[in-house]
Amino acid sequence: MNSGHPMRVMQIIARMNVGGPAVLVADLMRNLDPTIVNAVLVTGYCDENESDYLEEVAKDVKAIRVPGLGRSISPLRDLNAFLLLVKEIRKFKPDVIHTHTAKAGVLGRVAGLIAAPSAKRIHTFHGHLLRGYFGKSKTSLVVLVEKFLALMTFRIIAIGNSVKKDLVKAGIGADSKYVVIFPGLQPLKTYAKEEAKKSLGLEPNKTYLVFVGRLTQIKRPDRLLAIARYLKVNHPNSHILIAGAGELLKTVEGVSASEGLPMTFLGWRSDIDLILSAGDIAILCSDNEGIPLTLIQASQAGLPIISSDVGSVSDIVIDGVTGFLTEVTPEGLIQGITRLLENPELRHTFGKAGEQRARDFFSSHSMVEHHQRLYSQSL
Repeated sequence: MNSGHPMRVMQIIARMNVGGPAVLVADLMRNLDPTIVNAVLVTGYCDENESDYLEEVAKDVKAIRVPGLGRSISPLRDLNAFLLLVKEIRKFKPDVIHTHTAKAGVLGRVAGLIAAPSAKRIHTFHGHLLRGYFGKSKTSLVVLVEKFLALMTFRIIAIGNSVKKDLVKAGIGADSKYVVIFPGLQPLKTYAKEEAKKSLGLEPNKTYLVFVGRLTQIKRPDRLLAIARYLKVNHPNSHILIAGAGELLKTVEGVSASEGLPMTFLGWRSDIDLILSAGDIAILCSDNEGIPLTLIQASQAGLPIISSDVGSVSDIVIDGVTGFLTEVTPEGLIQGITRLLENPELRHTFGKAGEQRARDFFSSHSMVEHHQRLYSQSL
């Protein structure tokens, strides 16, 4: 980096599908100080069943598209993506290469070592693949690859304390290489509950549980079905709103329709603020998570949260203070939901506490400042 010129930072992410990593990367691209950081974004294309955040929401964020960098694994396409990354890195001459997501972390860091060996390599774990994704042998291979990559990485960012703990325990990089930077979000626009329900065509006197996320195996939508079956029998005035898409959407919709379950499928939505404002309880039932932004948004909206105690959810949800963290079972989730359904005052208390925690720990300004400081320190 030449003195007096902004440092050159290349952000590399496999794809900008609608979800936490895309939201955070887009926010960095928008808000890094251009007098300090000259940033470019390199990404691939989304799969057919995914919504592209750059096309749907962050239309103002420009990106260099690299074919083959997306989620799908193909030796020939991956090799082509790797060579294109080498070309883009040589062209931009970055001072810092910041990779996000597993595939981009592999290709981006190795390409950086070849094309710009003096650049500092930083990688963010927005979650990890150590639980819930692969069998034992594949997980062992992932750990082996990540251990090797950690050797060529200047700093490793974990977006939550539990994520960092899991990675260090697995031997992926020394503890001293890690920095925890919580994700940050812009303030959420909120609406009066009555107004939000009316706008969405919801019944004014029903209690709504809101799930926001992809309907994919790791998110365990089968547990949503189990919760809906319980509500149908035991709390008929309660209803689940599902905002999200994914490869299991049609399957879950079909089961819900055939059994007459109290579930409404809203699909992918850009008005999550309105949906959360209409809700009464936020739920998450995943097998694994990083630090889900949807729960931060739910806290911003003043909703109490019921979530399986996985990943770094505990950085957002303080058990017994802002919601309940449960066992990773339908029974555990149902127990927590029941306590909140039967105690409106507790819902209000948890919601207010969560709202304050979101303001204190998960602001966009704080996240951007921490990244900018890390980039500067690396040089």
